Amino acid sequence: MAGRFAPRPTRTTVRGGHVAVPAGVPRPAGHERGRMRRWVPEGPLDLGLVLGPLRRGPGDPTFRAMPDGSVWRASRTPTGPGTLRVSAYGDEVRGQAWGPGAEWLLEQLPQLLGAADDPDAFAPRHRIVALARHRRPGLRLTRTALVLESLIPSILEQKVTTVEAYRAWRLLVRRFGEPAPGPVDGRMWVMPAPRTWALIPSWEWHRAGVDDKRASTILRAVRVAARLEEAAGMAPQDAQARLEVVPGIGPWTSAEVVQRSHGAPDAVTVGDLHLPGIVGWALAGDRHADDSAMLSLLEPYAGQRHRAARLILLSGKVPERRGPRFPVGDISRL
Repeated sequence: MAGRFAPRPTRTTVRGGHVAVPAGVPRPAGHERGRMRRWVPEGPLDLGLVLGPLRRGPGDPTFRAMPDGSVWRASRTPTGPGTLRVSAYGDEVRGQAWGPGAEWLLEQLPQLLGAADDPDAFAPRHRIVALARHRRPGLRLTRTALVLESLIPSILEQKVTTVEAYRAWRLLVRRFGEPAPGPVDGRMWVMPAPRTWALIPSWEWHRAGVDDKRASTILRAVRVAARLEEAAGMAPQDAQARLEVVPGIGPWTSAEVVQRSHGAPDAVTVGDLHLPGIVGWALAGDRHADDSAMLSLLEPYAGQRHRAARLILLSGKVPERRGPRFPVGDISRL
């Protein structure tokens, strides 16, 4: 019975990287077809699960899931801005791209969809993990090969609610980014270039609800953007070490980045407010687990701890709330 019905998205499963992609009938994106690439993955592939971690909230101007079952992304690539549309046709995946970064996006399409990932290397050790894996056979870990596009929104998510972070990302990208190329009708945006981030006035950060600490960390990061982007070609551990050289970037942020830029299966997020309690509750019934307890529980999954944590989040098994939600702040009102 577990495999007969698709699990409904919840707040926790969305955090686990699940985006509801309608099971529509893909169709060409209008008369402006752009460049195209076809690719046949080995095994099942769920676009909503693979690309879901790249969406920063339902209003993310760089990401859209369309009613026809396609997923759109706007990225700033090494060759310039580009828009990518990904859709599944049976066992085949088709990518269409527009803009100066189109060729780069299509070249990276298999990696973006988890071609470098090896789901068979994962062996479930707990029933809840095994059941989540059974119900999500299309889960693969994406690899964008882009560091800054995951780093900046991860910095915005430091020490605040996701609502605040998503709002800041949405406002800043729309205010200082550029319209995405292709047939997007002005509804998608490419994030600002590093120099543009560096020139954002202090009052604009304030209006977006970003405090000085997070804004300063972003400014320090974009000043060495080229060196940070080089980390995309490093091993995940070395990439994390390079990122953490920048003041304000710690293990939590670096792990959130390499999970997306490198598809790192073992980059477990430490220092998170909720994740240890969720993992502790799912695997040991301990809602008060801390980072050390979480890492101990995930030890049987060494080498695949991030995948195990994602499957636990996707299972939707979380402890009941015993207090009010953390209040959503807005320093732009001050």
